[in-house]
Amino acid sequence: MRRTIGWAASAIVLAAAAPATADNHGDYDNRFTAERVFDIEYASDPQVSPDGETIVYVRRSMDRQTDMDRGDIWVIDVDSGSHRPLIAGGASASSPRWSPDGTRLLYSTSTEDRPDLRVHFMDTGESYSLGQFFQGPRSATWSPDGKTIAFTMFTPGETPSFAKPVKAPEGATWSEPVRVFDDVTFRFDGAGYLKEGATHVYTISAEGGSPRQITSGEVDFNGPEWLSNDVLLVSGNEAEDREMDPIESEIYRIDLNDLSRTAMTDRDGPDQGATVSPDGNTIAYFGYDDQLKAYQHTGLYLMDADGSNKRQVAEGFDRSFDAVAWSADSRTLYAQIENAGEIDVVSIDRRGEIETVITGVGGTSIGRPYASGSFSVSNTSRPVFAYTAGFADRPAEIAVQGPRVDDRVLTDLNGDTLPYFDMSPIEEFKVSSSVDGREIEAWVALPPDFTADGSFPMILEIHGGPYAMYGPFFSSEIQRFAAEGYVTVYVNPRGSTGYGEAFAQLIDLAYPGNDHNDLMDVVDDLVARNYVSEDRLFITGGSGGGILTAWAVGQTDRFAAAASVKPVINWMTMALAADIGQLIRRHWIRADPWSNPDAFLNFSPIMYVDKVTTPTLLMVGEEDWRTPTWEAEQFYTALKMNGVETALIRIPGSPHYIAGRPSRLIAKTDNIMGWFAKFDPAKTEDASED
Repeated sequence: MRRTIGWAASAIVLAAAAPATADNHGDYDNRFTAERVFDIEYASDPQVSPDGETIVYVRRSMDRQTDMDRGDIWVIDVDSGSHRPLIAGGASASSPRWSPDGTRLLYSTSTEDRPDLRVHFMDTGESYSLGQFFQGPRSATWSPDGKTIAFTMFTPGETPSFAKPVKAPEGATWSEPVRVFDDVTFRFDGAGYLKEGATHVYTISAEGGSPRQITSGEVDFNGPEWLSNDVLLVSGNEAEDREMDPIESEIYRIDLNDLSRTAMTDRDGPDQGATVSPDGNTIAYFGYDDQLKAYQHTGLYLMDADGSNKRQVAEGFDRSFDAVAWSADSRTLYAQIENAGEIDVVSIDRRGEIETVITGVGGTSIGRPYASGSFSVSNTSRPVFAYTAGFADRPAEIAVQGPRVDDRVLTDLNGDTLPYFDMSPIEEFKVSSSVDGREIEAWVALPPDFTADGSFPMILEIHGGPYAMYGPFFSSEIQRFAAEGYVTVYVNPRGSTGYGEAFAQLIDLAYPGNDHNDLMDVVDDLVARNYVSEDRLFITGGSGGGILTAWAVGQTDRFAAAASVKPVINWMTMALAADIGQLIRRHWIRADPWSNPDAFLNFSPIMYVDKVTTPTLLMVGEEDWRTPTWEAEQFYTALKMNGVETALIRIPGSPHYIAGRPSRLIAKTDNIMGWFAKFDPAKTEDASED
């Protein structure tokens, strides 16, 4: 079985376009311009030491020479706030993890262009490689005694073949050999065409040596967690129909003495993310009973160390749990949740009582304002929390909360740049949905010279997912749009997470649908408030936002122009050819395209393309297997056939995450603004007067 990995004819030049100022409200020299994307730094993955006195984190920056988002590891003294580099200046580093006694740090990097897993001594500053790795080690974690490290690594398997290839003569130049595939998922976004093999768990001595393979076979195993020094917990899907049930997983116990493997869970649905209490008596994990819905909340569960006494914690809590950690006394759990545009850390006691410990986590999604962040907690009787603090006007910083350090931000990574720009202020507002009166939350970024005079152009920027959440977080794309004069609004319509399971499930078997109406209600509100000109409305979005953009232009002609980025255009081709096709078929549509085509086509923008009059740009990565290139191309070709002004931008080398490299992020936003400027009525009038 191949490995599976995690879970959408133009002359326009894919480059940093010249700023396309949206209006004539005045030139301002302190705008957040395209090249400033390379000045951005942000914090991620904070790890507080077991004693709560030190924090290490990944300081991420944009490398102009390599056009990459790279990471260095920095260290902060909690009491004094002293801040200095620990592992910096070489290859990009990530995933720092403290040893149980706090004397060493494990981290991932590369050495001589090969993936590497290294240990750094905190007292001497020396580091060493644990071994030779020809595939990238991931999810590395220390054993309780600090003597062994477990990790996962892709392990090549035997490639299927039905014929022995003829050997080419020496020196001959022949075509590459054929590639044979026999799995449902044979390519995946960010990985391309998958090699034969699976992700397996390994262990290695903390003093270095040769990795020992712990799991084998065709099944992927992930998330290693130590139950004891001799027992690992992993998650995987050993069901015979695992390709047909892609969300299924169980938690397994592996005895390292004989490598015997025992399933500790057995329900129909995902069970994963095992986290063992410090006393070793209890296992916390995530999961839910699969109801074949497009979205379900992830519940928090406990079981005893032997797999008995399974029970759900805080069963009535209407938020999805993520990223759990234990208190030092094994009595309390801390978990991260999405909550109405914010990310909170909550505590959960054994009775299921919940209290908010931290709010304002976020800031690590640099391109668009997604809710994204993380936290860690010390192993002390009075816990110290380290977390990424999110802000509207700057990317993530490292913050700390605990005894003597309540909610203190420890870094100022962009203090040398962003304060000198006219960063756009963010306003939160809420509207009542015209569909059913539900409250819809939105945010608007205002240009630096904004006045509510009804003259400004507007960009509606729609999030993907669709089961995801925007929030009041820094976003270089939003700031770029606003800096060029656009009132830029972003919304959490029905289907968004963070507002309860029922709110997210409102689009189950109804997507796109009433979420479109929620978005239009927000636009109506801005027009009514005289924030924007009704003649200068523009719409864009990526992935789930891409399909909603393509859907919108088939439902209304109110927008002067549109830019649909990496969209779904045809649910039938998505179900049959995307990397998550079986998930689409089994959970999202719950039908077969050959027996019930209407279930797929009724919600496909391609079926409404004859209604489109709005000039519409399509953009997609050439190596996108989540919403493959042919999705955007179908809409582009149909618009061309119908005489609608359109253009297609293909981004070379890019997977679904277009903004993964700084230059691509710049090209995305500036080409979108260039397209909008072409159809801006105010621009057209100015040109005719000239």
